[in-house]
Formats: sequence, C-alpha cells, structure tokens
Amino acid sequence: MSDFLSLKNQMLIAMPSIQDADFGQSVTVICEHNEDGAMGIVINHPLELSTTDLLEHMDIPCEKSDNINPVLAGGPVQTDRGFVIHRAEKIWKSSIELNDNISITTSADILHAMGRQEISTEAFVALGYAGWGPGQLEKEILANSWLTIPIQADLLFNTDVNTRWHAAANKLGFDIAQLSSFSGNA
Repeated sequence: MSDFLSLKNQMLIAMPSIQDADFGQSVTVICEHNEDGAMGIVINHPLELSTTDLLEHMDIPCEKSDNINPVLAGGPVQTDRGFVIHRAEKIWKSSIELNDNISITTSADILHAMGRQEISTEAFVALGYAGWGPGQLEKEILANSWLTIPIQADLLFNTDVNTRWHAAANKLGFDIAQLSSFSGNA
C-alpha cells in the first residue's frame, strides 16, 4: 500500500522566497500528480498577448468582444503548447476534469468555440506548463517553497489575474508578504 498523497485539484501558492521568473509570486493549478511526477498550469502570469490576438495568429475566426482575457504563461515547459482552463460546461476532446466544475483542455475545437464566443467568459488560455519529476514537488513543499489550497473557481474566474497570488494566500487567512521561508524545529 502506497503512502502517496496526490495534490491534483490543489493550487500551489509560491512562497515569497521564490524569486524565479517563472514561479515568483505564482499560483499554479495542479492538473496531474502521481508517483511519476506532477503537472500544473500557472494562472497568474499574463503575457502581452490577448486571447483574441492568439486566435487571430492561429487563423481561427474570432468575433470581437469587450471581454479580452490575457494569455497566461502557464509554465516553462513546452511554451508552444496551449491549455484552456475553463468551466466544464461541456466535455471536449483532450480534457482533464478537475474539481469545482473546472477542466483543462488542449484540443483545438475549444479554441474555435472561444472564437465564436460559444464558451462562457470563464475560460482562459495558458501557453506552457510546469512539470516536476518523481518526488520533486513533495521536496519543494517540505522545503517551504509552496503552500497549498484546494482548487477554487472563484480565484480562477472572478479574481483579477494580477491579484490572484495575494487572494489565494488570503484564503488561508494571512498576508503572504509577511511570511518567512524559514521554519523552526522543536
């Protein structure tokens, strides 16, 4: 019997000590986590590219909208690969279903539906993902690099992308900027 505890459906909140350009002040949704490693999408590092711009660049017809979400830097791995984080109103090809009625989809059919505005505004695109090898994420958590909270649709879809880090930490009941990366031992 394994003691493995999956962090799928959790959000990682980067501790202030992380100064890395890809993960500093990041919030990451864990999409997969098993004994072989973990995969997640950073949900609060916007690129200077809108969803409309991305769809037009891909020659996907796009109806103009007042709601133009930024494309996010989902992580440093395969930055040419896109992921759509969305409400699970419909199951698409290549979807990973998460808790709280949230899915991550990689198939092009969802991008076409976004261009036609057939998807609710509760959807955004991330390019790339974050990956951890076997045991790596667990070691980083033990080293006080990350805090975790259950996935929260409100943070994903109703919180401004630039305030998600503070808002995620506030769900734990404190100001993350006041935390230290050092822990004591009794």
